[in-house]
Amino acid sequence: MTLSVLIVDDEPLVRAGLRATVEASDDISVAAEAENGERAVHYAQEVRPEVVLMDLRMPVLDGIQATRRITDQRLGRVLVLTTFESDDLVLDAIASGASGYLLKRGRPEDLLQAIREVAAGEAALSPAIARRVIQRLHRIPRFAQTAASNIDELTPREHEILILVAESMTNADIADQLVLSEATVKTHVKRIFAKLGLRDRAQAIVFAYETGLTQPGRPPR
Repeated sequence: MTLSVLIVDDEPLVRAGLRATVEASDDISVAAEAENGERAVHYAQEVRPEVVLMDLRMPVLDGIQATRRITDQRLGRVLVLTTFESDDLVLDAIASGASGYLLKRGRPEDLLQAIREVAAGEAALSPAIARRVIQRLHRIPRFAQTAASNIDELTPREHEILILVAESMTNADIADQLVLSEATVKTHVKRIFAKLGLRDRAQAIVFAYETGLTQPGRPPR
């Protein structure tokens, strides 16, 4: 199965470079390109891509607003790709529904892997960005307040899996650690998101740190 991607950037040369990177892979294709956030929403409605590669600073409609519209309408998962490392931009992007955040200076192979992870429902945050997000969680809009009121609905196993999700472990990693099937872990993760009203793993990571389920600097299990 080929994953479809919508490329959103106001620079034609950047779009051309991203297209070349994506189309060099065997399992990802470019469904459309957009030069601003407004066109991104339009094309997302039209082609329904699995992943939207979203720039942040654009004319007409910026990437944060476009991300919010696309995720609210469930038109595709958003992977922010930008040159900006501002903490506020990172936090705003995640709060708006982005499932990942990468810097444009990264390696092509990292971008392709991030696209696959986001399409599979994983969160794709570079380690440096993840650390900064964790350090600044108090700046995230308080979507976790509502989720926190439902945390008692989680079973002990779901608590355990949520903490592992917060440590950026994939379903396969969690399955290996807990000696479960990957399908069972996937079912648990879906139930966790439903009970807590979380959109995806990026929000689950934020929620777990913001509510104290896990802490910055905690060693991996």
